[in-house]
This record gives sequence, structure tokens and C-alpha cells, in this order.
Amino acid sequence: MKALIRAGTVLLMMITVGVLGAPTSQAGGRPSITKEAFGSAGGQSVERYTLTNGRLRVRILTYGGILQTVETPDRQGRLANVTLGFADLAGYLDSDNAPYFGAIIGRYGNRIANGTFVLDGVTYRLANNNAPNHLHGGTVGFDKRVWAATALTGRDSVGLRLTYTSPHLEEGYPGTLRTTVTYTVTDEQEIRIDYHATTDRATIVNLTNHAYWNLGGEGTGTIDDHLLQIDARRYTPVDATLIPTGAIDAVAGTPMDFTRATPIGARNRSDFQQIVYGRGYDHNWVLDPRRGLRFAARASDPDSGRRISIWTTEPGLQFYGGNFLDGTLYGTSGRAYRQGDGFALETQHYPDSPNHPNFPSTVLRPGDDYRSTTVYRFGVTR
Repeated sequence: MKALIRAGTVLLMMITVGVLGAPTSQAGGRPSITKEAFGSAGGQSVERYTLTNGRLRVRILTYGGILQTVETPDRQGRLANVTLGFADLAGYLDSDNAPYFGAIIGRYGNRIANGTFVLDGVTYRLANNNAPNHLHGGTVGFDKRVWAATALTGRDSVGLRLTYTSPHLEEGYPGTLRTTVTYTVTDEQEIRIDYHATTDRATIVNLTNHAYWNLGGEGTGTIDDHLLQIDARRYTPVDATLIPTGAIDAVAGTPMDFTRATPIGARNRSDFQQIVYGRGYDHNWVLDPRRGLRFAARASDPDSGRRISIWTTEPGLQFYGGNFLDGTLYGTSGRAYRQGDGFALETQHYPDSPNHPNFPSTVLRPGDDYRSTTVYRFGVTR
């Protein structure tokens, strides 16, 4: 079988934690994985798995493959959950999971203009669930599916393998797509997510994970003072519906320039037209193409000292500043999520790539493998 190795296919997410001092609470010294019932969705049982190793504890739901919580220490060694989500399954179901908290996104992450694309001369029509466009796989995307799960144990790691088969024309996409997502917690304090997919006929694929981060701790308030650096000199400007125009513009001299660490809130209320369109940041940054993993971005919270660095083989990074959180959703802490209370850094192919021949292709054909790697490394600043 021919392997298609390109950015934007299998997502490998790795979180490495660096700590100063011993934590006041720990996730446990030896790797372990436990399972518990977490309700049902559409008549299917949903389970929650807890993966622990050292000072890192991660909870994953079989509904949407959701990263529900990620607990990691601050510079004083104090554990806190740093990803946004709901305390129970009802939160994800009742909100229709509109914010996609921590979920696997597919078949196509991000937007497709007017919900249409042409592949091999055939026009395919998708749901316009983000009018007038298609967003994150449609009305019932991968984020709303119950995945089959298999626990994995090793000498120095624990993992969770999730599988889902999307039938031909589900949500309008051609081809039967077989997807495997494997989360692994290693003895090096890493969370690794491997994405792999194959198809029986030509289709488009752009998988990602939609975790929202607040390095001060979930529910603690704004991320405006978080420092963000994105190693990209270009981005894809959008129209008023947040669809790329097809241009690839320089960030220099604009609020889109994060080549140096800058507070997220420093320019997110400027009158720059791109900021106006997105009510803040909701854009794709163009990463310089390189072989293998390359540094993409780094964010840090000055108060807690927590830091996240992102490495990827993907060609793009979507930075979303939580602009549409409006205080109506209450997270695992019981606190309301308001605008700017979390940010997402989604490694992926560009939005609307099927309609822009100048963008890297998202086409997957029979006999090819969909693969990519992303690494999220957590640490602390002094």
C-alpha cells in the first residue's frame, strides 16, 4: 500500500510537562488507565477513560474522542485542569457541542465555502451548519459520534485506541472512511494522539483536535494576558464569513504578527479588518514547509508559569481566541465561559482547501494513508 505522507493527515499530539518542585497533588507515579460509565448518547453507551502517568492526568470520552480534562502542574507544582469542557455528558449533548470542546474534528476541520466542493468532476454538497458555510464536518461530525475504544497498556505507557468508520456520503462526504485515533500517555509525561485514516474512494480529509486551553486553569477567566508566539510570517486572510479569500498575506506590520511573544489581548479589539471579521482571532497561519516536525507556536501564562509549545508536520495553524463564548455555557469548574476564556491552536490544513487549488491538497485516495504528527509540549517558565 502506497503511503501518503503529508501534513494534515494523522494527528499526533504530545504534551510534555516540565515542573519545578514537587506538586501538592499528583496523578500517580506508575502509568495506569481506568474506565467508567459516563452516560449514553443516541442509545449508545459512553465511557470515560482516565490515563495517568507521573504528574499528568488526562480524561478522554468515547463520545467525540473528547479530551475532557488535562491536569498539569504550575511552577509551584500545583495541578490544575487546563482545558475547557463540561462536567457531564449532558453538557456536551445539551449544548449540541457547539464549541467543539476537546473533540476530534472530521471529516474536515474548519470551513468549506457554501458547503460545496468539486472532486474529480463531481460536485458534493455538505451541510451549511455555519451559514452560509460548512464547519467541522457538518451537523453530526466526528465530534458527535461514539467511538469504539480499546485500552492499551505497556511497560512505560498507557493508551486508548479509538476507531470510527464513516460510511459513504455521511454528512455528504464521498467514500467510506476508516479512522483510528490513538491517545498515549508515556513515562516522559507526554500525551500523544495518532490519527490514521483510509478510504475506499476519493474523498477529502482534514482531521484535528479542538482543545481549548487556559493555562491559568479552566474557569479562571480571561486568557488575554497569555503570551503567544506563532512561528509564521504569513496567514490566509478571510472574507466576512471567515472563508479564505485565496490570498496569502504577510503578517508584518499587522495585528496578525505573532513572530514575537505578544499578549493575546493586546490587539484583539483593533479596527484591523481581519480582526473585525472574526470578532478577534479566528484565522489560519501559514507555516513554512519543512520535512518532519517543525516548531509552530508557544503560549505561556505569566501568573502560573504554565507553557505549551506546539510542533507539527501540518502546513497550517488555526488560532481561535474563544471569541464566541458568551457566558451561557458552564464548564467542569461550574464557572461560566465568557469571551476570551480559552484559546485553540488547531494544527491542520488550510480552511476551504478543496476550493483553492493554490492551497495544499486535502484529497485522500484509495491505497493512500492519511497521516500527520503534532506535538504539544507542556512546561513551566521560571
